[in-house]
Amino acid sequence: MLTLGPRYVIIKKGEHGSLLFSRHGLVLVPAYPVDRVQDPTGAGDAFAGGLMGVLANARRITPGTVRRAMVYGTMTAAFTVEAFSLEKLQAIRRADIETRARQFQRMIRC
Repeated sequence: MLTLGPRYVIIKKGEHGSLLFSRHGLVLVPAYPVDRVQDPTGAGDAFAGGLMGVLANARRITPGTVRRAMVYGTMTAAFTVEAFSLEKLQAIRRADIETRARQFQRMIRC
């Protein structure tokens, strides 16, 4: 796919996390471990939304920015599966996502 022109290709692998392919190499971002999956519906869309939110606010798109965006997408998806439909996303605050993202980045050294 990279030979067709995109600088980055992200493949979402559901409960197995996501992969980033670029000319800089391959990066695996695992899924965030949640205690209980209530409803996985919409997790992929939540991942895309969290990812795009970070990229939309970035001054420059770099490999580090894309990795950071993937982490935030992963956090958004993790919150999504913890409750039915939009319940969890309506209840969380940005600080909740930031806290979890920092914890996750320490876990995976991303």
